[in-house]
Amino acid sequence: MNGVAELLLRHPALWRGAGAGVPETVPTSFRALDARLPGGGWPLATLIELLVPATGVGEIRLLLPALKRLAMVEGTAPRWVAWLAPPHLPYAPALADAGLDPARMLVVRPRAGPDRLWAMEQALRSGACAAVLGWAGTVDGTALRRLKLAAEEGRTPAFLLRPATHRGDGSPAALRLVLAARDFGLDVEILKSRGGAPARVERLPIH
Repeated sequence: MNGVAELLLRHPALWRGAGAGVPETVPTSFRALDARLPGGGWPLATLIELLVPATGVGEIRLLLPALKRLAMVEGTAPRWVAWLAPPHLPYAPALADAGLDPARMLVVRPRAGPDRLWAMEQALRSGACAAVLGWAGTVDGTALRRLKLAAEEGRTPAFLLRPATHRGDGSPAALRLVLAARDFGLDVEILKSRGGAPARVERLPIH
């Protein structure tokens, strides 16, 4: 295990399960959601799917606290956060306000769908990223499994954002959430969670 991985595993933001089958996690910083997720947060080193009805419902605000925790490993420089084919360029002032270093955001805009998934896979396998975010539409099971394996090999969480119309698709992802904006908050439906059960959390105060 390399030195950065060891530092990450000792990071105070990391919650580590003591029992078999309990995933290593980083808190979402939203108590109502953490209470519903096995291990109390986002699972590390695996594939997570966020299914949205449209971009901009609050999916990035939901991820920002965890991205900050993951990027800042004590004793090291801030790590990269990779953005693969985002629908909009990340807004630097908002990232800075959330405690992220805009200079450590790596934005990649591959031309086609297969190129996007290949680029996301390479970013995950590199082990150089604190987290990798990718946007895609239809993705077959083989590609999803490759992303999950890449996340495990690189010990990096992979957040794959897809349209909510894919909620019925089969997926090897350890966690699948459906997001919907409501009353200045965010409704979160947990479709699948490794070691947990389907659940729903209403009106997370993301704003």
